[in-house]
Amino acid sequence: MSTAPIRTVLVDDEVLARLALRQALAAHADFEIVGECGNAAEALQAVAALAPDLLFLDIRMPGLDGFKLLHQLKPDTLPMVVFATAYGQHALRAFDANALDYVLKPIDQARFDQAIERVRRHWHGLPARRPSPGVPAMAGPAQRISVRVDEHIRVIATEAIDWIQADGNYVHIHVGRQAYLHRETLSGLLATLDAGRFLRIHRGTLVNVERIREIHPLFQGNAEVVLHDGTRLTLSRRFRAHAQRALGIA
Repeated sequence: MSTAPIRTVLVDDEVLARLALRQALAAHADFEIVGECGNAAEALQAVAALAPDLLFLDIRMPGLDGFKLLHQLKPDTLPMVVFATAYGQHALRAFDANALDYVLKPIDQARFDQAIERVRRHWHGLPARRPSPGVPAMAGPAQRISVRVDEHIRVIATEAIDWIQADGNYVHIHVGRQAYLHRETLSGLLATLDAGRFLRIHRGTLVNVERIREIHPLFQGNAEVVLHDGTRLTLSRRFRAHAQRALGIA
């Protein structure tokens, strides 16, 4: 059975840039280009008429730039977005706009293919916005998490994670001596992880139960969790009963 393609619109004011994207996408049969736009006004009409799954979006265009274009779209109509631009200085702003990736022009096929794989993973993990026969639903908890490190994607096996700390709409994922900043809320990430492996011990903290060495009772119902590497984390009273059940503490 064939899977439904990821319906894609290319938005760039340069014809040659759109041609380069089209050529780079030709290697990926599960992506279908359903429209091309030369400016933001055309892109707004295309999103409304075509309801694409993905936008490849330039930043600097006549009239509205790529960021302003995204602000014009309603959240429930917003496709996945990959920025394709010649200007590397906008990368952080792009990820704050919830872009999945940021590809620099001229297009490098290997780097482009990484972005495509990131889109695929995200697509198959999203609730379908329309019936998509043949697209598999997520099966079981996440085995890996992909985080951005500079211009690269680091793939982390979830079993290698020691603990995770919330920081607003981000989390810090601690793996050994390294901590990786990842754009995801703690609650959102928890929903994808193995509930038998990751335990919430505080409003802002998840811990891999395989890393717990000791638990020390403290005052007022709180406790301290000590990991095998000596890291000390607070087990709040709110989550203590759940932690006791999960860890088999009488």
